[in-house]
Amino acid sequence: MKSIIVLAVVLALSSTVFARGGGGHSSGGHSSHSSSYSGSGGSHSTSGYTKSNGTYVAPGHATNPNSSKTDNWSTKGNVNPYTGKAGTKSQD
Repeated sequence: MKSIIVLAVVLALSSTVFARGGGGHSSGGHSSHSSSYSGSGGSHSTSGYTKSNGTYVAPGHATNPNSSKTDNWSTKGNVNPYTGKAGTKSQD
């Protein structure tokens, strides 16, 4: 049981370091970017990639795409479970 808790803490801390960059979504160009997810709801991991301006975006996690803004981690009232960061965007 202790090893599971330690593993969860290590993963949470390492995700905080790697998830910087807005959850892996960018409107800018990039050389390669991939993500994988399955099913509806939930989340998926995103691969790191290099933007056309040379900036590296580290791998991270994102909510699965859908038509709702209310369940995105960046929306006010939600918290990213990987980083602990509270959402700041309005639901409008």
